[in-house]
Amino acid sequence: MTAARVIHVMAARGATLATAESLTGGRLAALATQTPGSSAVYVGGLVTYATELKVRLLGVPEGLVEQRGVVSAECAAAMAEGARRVTGATHAVATTGVAGPDEQEGKPAGTVYVAVAGPDGTQSAALTLSGSREEIQDETCRQALELLLDVMRREEPGVR
Repeated sequence: MTAARVIHVMAARGATLATAESLTGGRLAALATQTPGSSAVYVGGLVTYATELKVRLLGVPEGLVEQRGVVSAECAAAMAEGARRVTGATHAVATTGVAGPDEQEGKPAGTVYVAVAGPDGTQSAALTLSGSREEIQDETCRQALELLLDVMRREEPGVR
């Protein structure tokens, strides 16, 4: 499983992880913490489902929300950077998007953005997913963890 791989790689490197979640509602944190050894890596997370909390707790700029919306790569990046700043983790992963069934900000269900903030900067990815609300949330978590592994591979070649 991807979460177990992430925890193993991060523990071996002495890295720490935080999460900032919107559409996944805590699923990413649950995946990280169900893995044995996660207490050495996972420092905590914020479920900022409401826009106001993204701004107040994670420091997502109001201007960014007004211009780009919360369903955007820029918002995902700001959420990850905010979680990293607030928790002191070496890496933070963020999820935002539309799980459905209704549109949000004129974007259809399955429009998702994930981001990873780490010592070398922030990377985001746009996803177009399909399926039920639960399937979209699960796939978002999987893709977010894969992005984290990709970032860590670039930081230290040889990471599997």
